Amino acid sequence: MRSIIIGIVIGCVIGVMFGATVIAPRLEKADSRSVGASTAAIGDAIKQATRAVTPKTTIALPPVSRQRPVVHWRMGSAYPASLPLMGELASRIGRTLWDVSGGGMELKFYEPDSLVPVKEMFDAVGSGTIDSAFGGVEFWADKAPALALFAAIPFGPDPDEYLAWMYFGGGEDSLNQIYRPFNVHGILCGMTPPVASGWFRREFTDPKDLDGLKMSSTGLAAKVLQKLGVLTQNLRNEDIFVAFENGNIDAAEFSLPSIDLKLGFNDVANHYYFPGWRQPAAFQNLIINKQKWDSLSTSQQSRIEAACGDNVRYGLAEGNATQYTALKELTAKGVNIHRWPGSILSALEAAWRDVQAEQSAADGDFKRIWRSLAEFRKNYSTWKELSRP
Repeated sequence: MRSIIIGIVIGCVIGVMFGATVIAPRLEKADSRSVGASTAAIGDAIKQATRAVTPKTTIALPPVSRQRPVVHWRMGSAYPASLPLMGELASRIGRTLWDVSGGGMELKFYEPDSLVPVKEMFDAVGSGTIDSAFGGVEFWADKAPALALFAAIPFGPDPDEYLAWMYFGGGEDSLNQIYRPFNVHGILCGMTPPVASGWFRREFTDPKDLDGLKMSSTGLAAKVLQKLGVLTQNLRNEDIFVAFENGNIDAAEFSLPSIDLKLGFNDVANHYYFPGWRQPAAFQNLIINKQKWDSLSTSQQSRIEAACGDNVRYGLAEGNATQYTALKELTAKGVNIHRWPGSILSALEAAWRDVQAEQSAADGDFKRIWRSLAEFRKNYSTWKELSRP
């Protein structure tokens, strides 16, 4: 047994010596060739894999990282999104801006009173409490008398004439001169065609018929109606129907046929008068905190202006396209559609001239802006007369 163990040990020693002196050197040469071949094979495999994922077929690689300025603003609205036309204009401006900015600018729509009460939106924008707000200038016309000229002008210009003055006659600049002390910047951001004159419970044939009429009316139109003996009330929209039901009013002005139909005015009165002398055209305004507007790049400002310009186009086109259908439905519901007798329109227009003179005498900005508009309309009338068939 002892001799066997000694033999095994001697054999192991001889084997180790042989491996170290004879076999190992040969293996080193073979291994170097083998490793080289393996390295080459791995390299070829990597090249094949790289070629397989070259982004020319199905694998979408992420874009090269780049920074892009992002604007996140909250926008209070004077109109609910469900309101025809006006609500559409308010809700679509954010979507349009998102698209034209490639997702770089967000103007988030908020329903009326969800951020601040509608009547407080103007001050909230000026203070920076909210970034922006959307509505007609009539919602904050009490801030300065001259703002009424950007809301609803009795016997004023039609849409194309009004738009021409605003963009090229100094109107928009004048509007922002009034806004500036309030720390607000305004942009034309929607336009609507002529509205209806209003809803009444009876017919009229003579200006004297208006004397003693109880009517919900606001702005410059209310001042005109008062000249003819109308007892006007400045009611909140939600209070108009209750006032009709309680007999506190006999008439009310509101908006376009498509909107009036949606709100159900035909349920409280059935005489619907035209033309809408009180508002032949109207703008919707996007107001923005002045510091936030000034902080934007020129490119960002241009995108907001482009989105608002598209809203103007949409408002005019959609507003004019949908009124016939609404009128047809109102007629089917038993509404009597009338045009004002010429004698009443003439009396209303004469009353407006008196109101305009009084407002101009009382406020310098009103006088200056009215003079600008009147001069523009005088010059525009030459083209209007020649261009109309």
